[in-house]
Amino acid sequence: MRYYSTRNRNNPVDFATAALGGLAPDGGLYIPGTIPEFPAAVRASLGSMDYREVALETIRPYVAGELPQAVLEELIQGAYPFNAPLIAVGDRLMLELFHGPTAAFKDFGARFMARAFSWLRRGEDKPLHILVATSGDTGGAVAGGFFGVPGIVVTVLYPRGRVSPLQERQIAGLGGNISALAVEGSFDDCQALVKAAFADVELRRRLVLSSANSINVARLIPQAVYYAAAAGKAARGRLDPDGEATPRPGNETLPRPGSGEGRGTGAITFCVPSGNFGNLTAGLYAMSMGAPIQGFIAATNVNRTVPDYLESGDYQARPSQATISNAMDVGAPSNFERMAAHWSWDELRRNIRGVSVSDDETRETIAEVHRQYGYFLDPHGAVGWRALDKAAVHGPVAVLGTAHPAKFAGTVEPLTGPVPVPPALAGAMEREPVAKTIPADIAALKENL
Repeated sequence: MRYYSTRNRNNPVDFATAALGGLAPDGGLYIPGTIPEFPAAVRASLGSMDYREVALETIRPYVAGELPQAVLEELIQGAYPFNAPLIAVGDRLMLELFHGPTAAFKDFGARFMARAFSWLRRGEDKPLHILVATSGDTGGAVAGGFFGVPGIVVTVLYPRGRVSPLQERQIAGLGGNISALAVEGSFDDCQALVKAAFADVELRRRLVLSSANSINVARLIPQAVYYAAAAGKAARGRLDPDGEATPRPGNETLPRPGSGEGRGTGAITFCVPSGNFGNLTAGLYAMSMGAPIQGFIAATNVNRTVPDYLESGDYQARPSQATISNAMDVGAPSNFERMAAHWSWDELRRNIRGVSVSDDETRETIAEVHRQYGYFLDPHGAVGWRALDKAAVHGPVAVLGTAHPAKFAGTVEPLTGPVPVPPALAGAMEREPVAKTIPADIAALKENL
C-alpha cells in the first residue's frame, strides 16, 4: 500500500513513513492510494468473526509488506483484550466503544499505534517524540497507550479548563514518558500548535516527531474495525450482552432483552458524535471496504462546520465554541481535508446527514434516556441520540457511545444521579494531574519541547 499527501499525490510513501511521520512534509494528511475491499468470504463472515479476527482482516491490506502477518496478529492480540459491544437500549442500538483502559473510543486507535510504532522503530537509538493535541479523550488514550513504551516520549497539549477533571487526570496524571501542556486557548489552538511544530524545520531536525491524533493514518485505520464488526453483527441480527463497563445500574454483565442471535437487519446506519471527524472518516473507510453500512449521521454540537458544508457545499472553518460535549468542540476539523480528498460533495451528501444539537437538548436527552431506560449517556453519546431523534432515518441505526458517562460525572449526575464507575476509571480518579500552562504560541511550545 502506498500513501499520499492530501495536497500532493506525486510523492507516495510506505505505511511506516506515513505513520511515523504523522503529517506529510507539505502539511497534508496521508491517505491510502486506494481503499481496499474485503474479499467476498470476509464480507460474508463479518457477523460471526471475533473482534480480533475482524481487526486482522481490516488492517492487513493497509500494512501489507511492512508488518508481517505474525507480527500484526501479535500486535492486535496485545492491543485488544476488550471488545466493542453492540447492545440494545430500548428499541435502539448502542455501539459501546468505552470498554478499553481509558473508557473512550480512542483506545482502539492509540493502543494499536503504540505497538506498531514500537515495532517499526525497533533498533533505533534516537527516541520518537509523539506530539498530540486533544479536546478530551485522545490525550488520555494516547497517554495510556504509550505509557512506558520503550523509545517513545509523548507530549499532550490540551485546552486549559476545557476538559473534564477526570480527562485531565488521564492526560496529566501518569508522568514517566508522558508530559502534559495546558494551553491557554481552544482545541483548535492546540491543533494549530501541533501543525506548526511539524512544519518547523529546525524542530524536526532536532527531534524525531510524530503525531497520534486522528490526523495520523495509523490511528485512523484501526477505528474502521469496530464499524465493520458491528455492521456484520447487525446484518446477522446479533447483539451482545452488557459488558463490565456498560453504564446501567446494577449491571452484572448479563444478557439484556434483544441480546443473542436473531433475524438479520440488513445494512445499518451509524450515528457518530463528531468533532475532528476522524471517527466518521474511519466509518467511511469501513463502508468503502464493503462492510454492510447504509450511511452515517454526523452528530455535532453547535460547532456545525461540516453539517453546514453538507447542506451548502461551502466549507467555512470557524472558531470553536465551548460546549458540554467538549471533545467535539472543533470549528476547523482536520479530517475534513482527508474526507474531501477521497469523496466529492455529492458523494459525502449521499452517505452522510449532518445534524446539530444544542447543550439544552443534550441535557434533556441524558435525563430522558436515563428515566426511560435506566441507561446513562455521556454528553457526546447524548448528542448522537438526540441527532437520531431529529433525523428521519429508516432501518437499523446504532448510536456510537464514544466515552463512558463517568468521565463526565459533573454534567451527567445532576441529571441522573450517581453514575456507575467502571474499574478502568476508578484508578485514574486517584491520580494527581501535573501539567505546565503555556500560551497558544509556537515559541512557547518549542521551548518546552
